[in-house]
Amino acid sequence: MEIKNALEKAAKQAIVNKVVDYLDKNPEKNVNKIFAAVKKLNKKDKVALEQIAVVEDYYNNDECKHKYIQDILTNTDSKCLKKFFTNFFANANWYAGPKKDKYLEKEDTKIPFVMLISPSMRCSLHCKGCYASSYSKKDDIPQEEVDRIIKEARDLGIYYVIVLGGEPFFNDYLLDIYEKYNDMMFTPFTSGLLINEQVADRIKKCGNVIPMLSIEGFEKDTDDRRGKGTYKKVLKAMDMLNERGILFGVSSAVTRTNIDTVLSDEFTDMLIEKGSKMSWYFLFMPVNGETIDFDMMLTAEQRDYLGKRSREIRATKPYFTIDFFNDAPYVGGCIAGKYYFHVNSREDVEPCIFSHFSTVNLKGRHLIDAFRDPFFKKLRAIQPYNKNMLRPCMMIDNTDVIIDVCKEVGAKPDDLGAEKMLHDSEFHEKITKTAEEFAPYAEKTWKEVFNEKGNDDFAKG
Repeated sequence: MEIKNALEKAAKQAIVNKVVDYLDKNPEKNVNKIFAAVKKLNKKDKVALEQIAVVEDYYNNDECKHKYIQDILTNTDSKCLKKFFTNFFANANWYAGPKKDKYLEKEDTKIPFVMLISPSMRCSLHCKGCYASSYSKKDDIPQEEVDRIIKEARDLGIYYVIVLGGEPFFNDYLLDIYEKYNDMMFTPFTSGLLINEQVADRIKKCGNVIPMLSIEGFEKDTDDRRGKGTYKKVLKAMDMLNERGILFGVSSAVTRTNIDTVLSDEFTDMLIEKGSKMSWYFLFMPVNGETIDFDMMLTAEQRDYLGKRSREIRATKPYFTIDFFNDAPYVGGCIAGKYYFHVNSREDVEPCIFSHFSTVNLKGRHLIDAFRDPFFKKLRAIQPYNKNMLRPCMMIDNTDVIIDVCKEVGAKPDDLGAEKMLHDSEFHEKITKTAEEFAPYAEKTWKEVFNEKGNDDFAKG
């Protein structure tokens, strides 16, 4: 068996090397060869082959997708492009499988695809509604602990890490971490304010870093929420990354006041011109910190529109969008604790970046303990929480789920907002009311757009 596995791995590596060679030499002219090699690499995986066929069809028959892929292949630095393929696709998707499967088969323990980690909550900005506001410097994870946690994640088969905060670039040592674990992919979510020429050069040298820059619309919307002058600084950061051929995207917290701006053609076209390859839309969530602001939360109609407009942008522009909630049907509903999880700055392991509840702290414990714990296993067992996968969340859509699960498994809140979610009846009434208001919009779109069908394979986990 070991000889067979070794031979299969050697064969896969030969194909990966061939693709890397194509990416190194005129990748834009070798797209069909790349598709052929990737299909050969996944010849035993029916689901993967179907997904590859869809992308290939888009490339060959959809002008926007063709232009988008060509833009990435033509304008991305060669090292960044090769790292994206080898680390994200080959390592995180193909080579990680056997590592993860042994835990699932032997003990019904699911190893997630991606780890989110907040090494520090320090930030020079004080954005309205940001969950980082309730943390301080004393909550930083020590450097050696960050290194240990990332190493354990890689050993378990997690090759993709999203770095949050706070501001990730406050900690210079993280650049050393990215360089040390050069077979992994890292995505720091950043204000962009600390990206200068030297930092941009270092990111390019690493090759395995795809920053996501926070922006809330044009200058007025961005500066109103994030502070005067931040808009111009983040645009400057985009220019520095784009000049070096570094893959990057943007992240926008969509609120009641900025939704029309961040979804506009004018704003999206500006981002494309600046070199951004994707926009990641997050609903403003009134579930974090001491001050809960429901007035910033999208109305039911706006939340539905966000999904429709995100799909429209994705279909009509050479650009990729992710709507964390309205795209839930594509990944089987809620993925918390199943495909992703968060380690906060106190080393509490949480199922979701918005779900500040935990049963395992990593001080003196191993990462695998969190996945073996009943908390994550319980969530996976009852997902999706709603037949309508446009209502995926256990906090803002199915508002009793988190209360019931925490009571059953003994999960404790590690944030004041989470404390309110469990124990404040007035808060629960308000969040339940927003869920009820959104339900009819979700039902209509679930039927008309998704034909009441989501990704059942992903939902099973």
